[in-house]
Amino acid sequence: MPPEHIDTRLLVELTEQSQDLNSDASRITRSALADFGQAVEPVRRRWWERGGALAAAVGTVALLGGRRAFADSPSPSGSTADDIMALQTAASIENLAVSVYRTAAGLPFIKDGNKTVAAFIAKTTQQHEAHAQAFNAAATQAGGQPQNGPDPKYKAVVDQALPSIKGPADVVKLAITLEDVAAQTYTKNVSQVSNADLRRLFASVAPVEAQHRATLLAVQALLAGNAADLVTIPVDPSKLPAAAGSVGFPDAFYHTDNASPISEGAVK
Repeated sequence: MPPEHIDTRLLVELTEQSQDLNSDASRITRSALADFGQAVEPVRRRWWERGGALAAAVGTVALLGGRRAFADSPSPSGSTADDIMALQTAASIENLAVSVYRTAAGLPFIKDGNKTVAAFIAKTTQQHEAHAQAFNAAATQAGGQPQNGPDPKYKAVVDQALPSIKGPADVVKLAITLEDVAAQTYTKNVSQVSNADLRRLFASVAPVEAQHRATLLAVQALLAGNAADLVTIPVDPSKLPAAAGSVGFPDAFYHTDNASPISEGAVK
């Protein structure tokens, strides 16, 4: 199709829909955590007002505040040990993702390379930090401990992969692995936790991780096709290969075969 016949309004609409997804996830996460806290003390002030502050982060929610506000709160009715382990494991996956993205951001070929990739890494790091804080906030609210360490299974994968990273494509491949396990795990957690508010929490974060993976799959395809110059925003759609519109979405339904067990990253 000649470039003059391409309707770039559709690309703009897709970009807006992507931003809307992150905004919706942030709103749902805030609501789920609010309801989860109110289940503990429906009459008293909400738990984040007693010891912390709620702040919006790019594309998701960031929970900031003191641990004492969480630690001295009773466990909400209906929360189980499995709920706490699922939240701790989720936090461990997020902690590892943050560590990997921070390491990647400091690599010369990222820091001094493609500006769009560097910007994606910076924004995604912020989102994973926010996710970790949200999961830890819910875990401590449920009577558990926050998980500040990385997921042990995938830390071993990362430790093995990092020495062999030579360029952006290697970084993207590793990031895809982490984003995929996060999305699969949270998708499965929706059916594993016992509390409706926690189901909403996992359901609000899972699509954000899936979106990260979709973006990275598209970047991976362009890098593999020697089209790194097309990894840019805005992009000229007339220059994109035909597969660009589908490579980021290989599955009609998100699989959970590789979801991490709820105990994988739990605090021992």
